[in-house]
Amino acid sequence: MVRRTIDNFDIRQICDSGQCFRMAHKRENTYSVIAAGRYLEIEQYGRDCIFACDEEEFEEFWKAYFDLDCEYRGYIESVNPNDEYLMNAVEFGSGIRILRQELWEMTASFLISQQNNIARIRRCIQNLCERYGEERPDPRGESYYTFPVPEALAYLPEDELKECNLGYRSKYVVRTARSIAEGMVRLEEIQGMRYQDAKAELLKLYGVGEKVADCICLFGLHHLEAFPKDTHILQALEKHYKRGFPRRRYKGYEGVMQQYVFYWELRKASLTDSHR
Repeated sequence: MVRRTIDNFDIRQICDSGQCFRMAHKRENTYSVIAAGRYLEIEQYGRDCIFACDEEEFEEFWKAYFDLDCEYRGYIESVNPNDEYLMNAVEFGSGIRILRQELWEMTASFLISQQNNIARIRRCIQNLCERYGEERPDPRGESYYTFPVPEALAYLPEDELKECNLGYRSKYVVRTARSIAEGMVRLEEIQGMRYQDAKAELLKLYGVGEKVADCICLFGLHHLEAFPKDTHILQALEKHYKRGFPRRRYKGYEGVMQQYVFYWELRKASLTDSHR
């Protein structure tokens, strides 16, 4: 077990923030996450966190995964105090961090995310992992499944993943997996690119548009200047930033601000729905 006291870290908020689809609430104060073939449970009590792994694994993988070397207080304190909307959004989601996730998984996940909601995306990805991933035991002796490698999907019929509830997105994932497996797209090269160059390469993939490319850049490449615009963000921009979001003020970490806004809008929408 690894114990840490961490500011601006809330595992519940991160789980619900729409950037990771293999994180789940297990029981009171405890969440699980599957990433890069690894399984972890985290307990949190205020600022005190318990990571169910040894110190070596924490230092080698999970510390970077949760972006724990970054001081998010600086992002929060940079918000324009006259921007009441953004101040409220940042205060509400002040425990969110931008995870450092695996590029292929983020590419496939955000292809699946199109015209989809978070609960359904999670089910689709779980179906995909159970059918084509590798089964492994977690520390409790129960099974979990890794995210399937591109080669496991590359030569399937293009509609095969409809059986995992992907619908029309099945061909997007299969064709992209094939492009990677056959070397037409080299993810290791994209990982070394600057934001604009990486985005341009991602836009060449079948089914990847502007929003998906920016999601992959933000959550799979940690390009914090990426600013994905989904329905929630577009609605917020229309209502609160008719002249456009003040990206210049937050240059280099616009994506962090985007995530605060997205989470704020997402939670407000869910609260509205629950009271209907």
